[in-house]
Amino acid sequence: MSAPAVTVDNVSVRFRLYHERNNSLKSAVMRGRRSVHEDFEALHNVSLEIPAGSTFGIVGRNGAGKSTLLKCIARILYPDSGRIVTRGRMASMLELGSGFHPELSGRENVYLNGSILGMSRRTVAAKFDEIVSFAGVGKFIDQPIKNYSSGMYVRLGFAVAINVDPDILVVDEILAVGDAAFAEKSRQKFVELKAAGTTIVMVTHAISNIRQMCDSAAWIDSGRLVSIGDSNRIADEYTAAVGLGDDQQQR
Repeated sequence: MSAPAVTVDNVSVRFRLYHERNNSLKSAVMRGRRSVHEDFEALHNVSLEIPAGSTFGIVGRNGAGKSTLLKCIARILYPDSGRIVTRGRMASMLELGSGFHPELSGRENVYLNGSILGMSRRTVAAKFDEIVSFAGVGKFIDQPIKNYSSGMYVRLGFAVAINVDPDILVVDEILAVGDAAFAEKSRQKFVELKAAGTTIVMVTHAISNIRQMCDSAAWIDSGRLVSIGDSNRIADEYTAAVGLGDDQQQR
């Protein structure tokens, strides 16, 4: 068997939640220079393996730690303990317009974002028309990004990310943004990427996406791994636990 594309080994992440900060010298003196805060454990000893070439889903309630885990996999955040090993070139689409400069045009941002993701200028030029066509922003490509709608942002960012030809693609609720036509186009692109051997790691609140697109999945709650395994089994366990109806599973 080949090595997993992603190995998450006993990962924990903690944040400080500040109730009161020392915003002035007076407040610092009154509190002995200490801000009032508590530690919040976003992830607690999470371990899992994601097989190479598979589509892996992560489900859980809001605030469960799903996006924190994705950011750790994408190396945007680093765990306080444990380790994450990834094998291959990785591209991520976690936030709208991440890596974009608002004052630059769409064209300039395609080249900028491509270089950030490790593509040469020649490679970006060769794929430029395909990127613009997929994003559907052709007539706006030379307009400043700051004038784009949120849907145009995410379409262009996603189009760049998938054209990096990544070994691992990490996405957070990408199908929840944009119209139905773009969502369907994205699903078809995921099918093509998977056929080409790309490992896809996705967070989604739409349980229908977990059932239809994922081979396996993990359920996270309060920063802890509740269950991991076949995507349909995880979808059944999660929906039964949180009481989602059929209409809510589509969201």
